[in-house]
Amino acid sequence: MIKRIQIGTSATGKVVAELLKAKNKKTSEALWNALPIEGTANRWGEEIYFEIPVTVGLEEAQQTVDVGDIAYWPPGKAFCIFFGPTPASKGKEPRAASAVNVFAKIVGDPLVFRKVKDGDKVRIEKSA
Repeated sequence: MIKRIQIGTSATGKVVAELLKAKNKKTSEALWNALPIEGTANRWGEEIYFEIPVTVGLEEAQQTVDVGDIAYWPPGKAFCIFFGPTPASKGKEPRAASAVNVFAKIVGDPLVFRKVKDGDKVRIEKSA
């Protein structure tokens, strides 16, 4: 069974993401068990991130990710949504500040997150 989460903001409404089955299972499980979570968005280029009450080390970590990837950044205990280039990018690919554990993928258009501003409230919860 595929586990889904909803990421909600006033700017985007509820956006669904699917947890990856075969990658970064510890990260995925830790996030799932901590839901629901609320945070305050920080923008870094075309990435939104915010601290969450989850502590996991690096798993199958990577720095370059895909548009629509959702990852956990261990140094900042942060939930990260990638939807385009960041200040660390070399070209148009999203690139994290340092290695992240990618554990989910946005279903639909991740570019909707361009509407989110610094300070916006974000809520993550389990989706039916």
